[in-house]
Amino acid sequence: MSRQSLERNHEQDKYLEAANKLRNQYEATDLQLNRHTKEFASYKYEDDIATEGDDISPKDPAIVAADVAAQITFLRKLKFQYLEQNAKDKYVKSIVSDFDDAPIVTAEDNKELAAVNEEKKAKLKVAKEGLAEVQHNIRTLAPMVEQDYTKVKQATERATMLAQKILDARLALMRLRQTNPHPRLTIPMADQKLMDQVEEMQALSDEVELSKKRTKSVKEQVKNSALGIEKLRIQQAESERAVQALQLEEDDNRLVPLYDWYTASLSLHQSLLGLEESHSVSENELQLVYLIGDSTPPIRVSISLIFVPDTRELGGVETTGFDTLGVDATELIEAHIQADDVPALVALLLSRARAAAMSV
Repeated sequence: MSRQSLERNHEQDKYLEAANKLRNQYEATDLQLNRHTKEFASYKYEDDIATEGDDISPKDPAIVAADVAAQITFLRKLKFQYLEQNAKDKYVKSIVSDFDDAPIVTAEDNKELAAVNEEKKAKLKVAKEGLAEVQHNIRTLAPMVEQDYTKVKQATERATMLAQKILDARLALMRLRQTNPHPRLTIPMADQKLMDQVEEMQALSDEVELSKKRTKSVKEQVKNSALGIEKLRIQQAESERAVQALQLEEDDNRLVPLYDWYTASLSLHQSLLGLEESHSVSENELQLVYLIGDSTPPIRVSISLIFVPDTRELGGVETTGFDTLGVDATELIEAHIQADDVPALVALLLSRARAAAMSV
């Protein structure tokens, strides 16, 4: 056997002897580890005694994290002190003990330890890089998660609101169904009714435009007739003054053409305005009878103008025949009595009556 094998056997025997000695010391010493473990597990602090019987609320994660960080720091210091003391102990033993008993550390052992350290350093570097990447991902994804959480929260609130609206709409629909029993108006019927109303409105709009045109034409006719009447009045006044100046007798032949002209002018005026009859009922009342429309028999309406005695101020108006045509003359009469505008009142009443007669 070589010297190295003898040294190894001697070293192994020494280790076995040291191990047996340590076991004997452990068995001889009453450490009572089991009892201490149970006592440590069953020990209660003052805070635990105060909260015994109550609901134990979880601690704040920040406080727990601080406690864990402090404990990790303490354990790292303790580990470093242990390694330091262990290294010192080995170093002292290697110096104090004999050369044969001292542990032999060769270059190969150092290389193996260096290789192990390099491997551990590489693993530590990879772990640090992974940790840095995870931390970077957490910093990058945290705002995105917050945005997604906000969006999900808003969508949840919107869904809750829409569900409430749907429920309210269903309740309103149930109330409508209870309020409006069968037969109900269906969608096709409603569309058809809407189309009919649109057509009716279009027809009414056309009628309104036509009525406006007719009213405009009638106003022009009335205006022209009023001008003609004014001219006839002027001519009548001139003729009366001429007759008074000449002081002619009744059998004068020159008066006949003038009378014929006046009669023809009066007939023309009556035919233009449809005036059938006009006479004074009293000193302050004038009754006018008009023919409306071209129907057979013709429609007759009358307008009685009542003036304030000894003045030309209009005091009241009475109409007959307008109700049968559906013309409401009350508002028109009141408005024109206040304005004391007789020609405008007569023209407006006749235009309304003619428009109503044409639409019948």
